[in-house]
Amino acid sequence: MSDEKHFTFYNTGTALAIGLIVSSLIFSWAYKDSKKGDESITVTGSAKKRIKSDLVVWSAGVSTQSAQIADAYKQLSDSIPRIKKYLVDKGIPESQLTVSAITTTTLKKNDDQGQPTSETIGYSLSQSVSVTSNDVDKIAQVSREATELINQGILLESSAPQFYYTKLGDLKIEMLGEAAKDAKTRADKIAESTNSSIGSIRSAKMGVMQITAPESTEVSDYGVNDTASIEKDVTAVVNVSFAVN
Repeated sequence: MSDEKHFTFYNTGTALAIGLIVSSLIFSWAYKDSKKGDESITVTGSAKKRIKSDLVVWSAGVSTQSAQIADAYKQLSDSIPRIKKYLVDKGIPESQLTVSAITTTTLKKNDDQGQPTSETIGYSLSQSVSVTSNDVDKIAQVSREATELINQGILLESSAPQFYYTKLGDLKIEMLGEAAKDAKTRADKIAESTNSSIGSIRSAKMGVMQITAPESTEVSDYGVNDTASIEKDVTAVVNVSFAVN
């Protein structure tokens, strides 16, 4: 055997021996600690549930521009009542409608460099009608059909409906309980494989709720709160540390 091979064999054997010694020390340390009853196991449990939104907020409005503010206001005052009538005719109670205040922007002339000057050339006015309702399916449908107003000469500016679930507080408590049960099941399986059993809870830490579109894999450290979907998936996560007997 050459010196190089002998040296390689010697180092390999030395490393193996050292590894066995370290492993023995670690095992002895673990065994010693197990006698103290200090060991624990930490697992992550989760629960997921499909829910349907029970509240929708949607707004639609118009913007007008004119050299004279009175003309811009007249155009606006003609359009908003027609939008309200359209929504009421679609079966939305007037009590669910809210008309916003008028927003006025003064339009300035730009110079040759594109910078605004002090010269006023007109006015831009905007106003919207918002709908807040528990009838999420109806409002979702009306929001899609509202472009019919364009055929009536109203340049409608419609925002996307925002869908919410108002009972999230109660659901959160329920789902955290389910996530904790899942954590206990996982811990039991791990303990059984080592002929141990799970004892009392040492600590528990709740993760953030993830409210996502159905089948989405999106997650965030701060939690996801989807408002674009009527149906949503709610996921709760909890990290639990159990004593090991």
